[in-house]
Amino acid sequence: MTTQATRHDAPPTTPAPATGAGFADPAALGLAGFATTTFVLSAANSHVMPVSVTGVVLGLAFFYGGIAQLLAGMWEFAKGNTFGALAFTSYGAFWLSLWYLETHPFPATVSAHDANMGVGTFLLVWTIFTAYMLIAALKTNGVVMAVFAVLFLTFIALTIGKYAQSTGWTKLGGWLGLVTAVLAWYGSAAIVANSTFKRVVLPTFPR
Repeated sequence: MTTQATRHDAPPTTPAPATGAGFADPAALGLAGFATTTFVLSAANSHVMPVSVTGVVLGLAFFYGGIAQLLAGMWEFAKGNTFGALAFTSYGAFWLSLWYLETHPFPATVSAHDANMGVGTFLLVWTIFTAYMLIAALKTNGVVMAVFAVLFLTFIALTIGKYAQSTGWTKLGGWLGLVTAVLAWYGSAAIVANSTFKRVVLPTFPR
């Protein structure tokens, strides 16, 4: 998840080929899709929004967090940005797979404990993925690094919440998710503002 500001005031993580030079920065779309979907789900997990209406996130998970972010990842591949391509494509697939889990419930024969173990393991593998993406994010910029750092903590809390069947840990994960969403929105806004004004309006703290 690199940003337009990164490309203006610091060398990109992966040099883009000449064939992709005319592309707009897809990270603006990817970060916005990620932030919006994360915010709505986290509002439910933190109980800021009633848990009973968690289903409102499904449309966002499929179309914006899922398909739109997946497309952003494909455009990052075309630009030669390995980090952004992997991040956006993977988290787009995360939202699509979450949509599938929510719309295809476990059979009645599966106990609540086993279902929590299954979803907990699903969240665990994304925690692991986010951990090594956080290491790579150390070479991007301060905003992207912050997004991945808080997202990593979010996944840890949600994973423990599922494994321990703890509402408290899940609520903590929700609050951390809200922070993650705000940081990702800032990153998206920085790309749009800096690209439009042709100067650094919102700093991304390049490293």
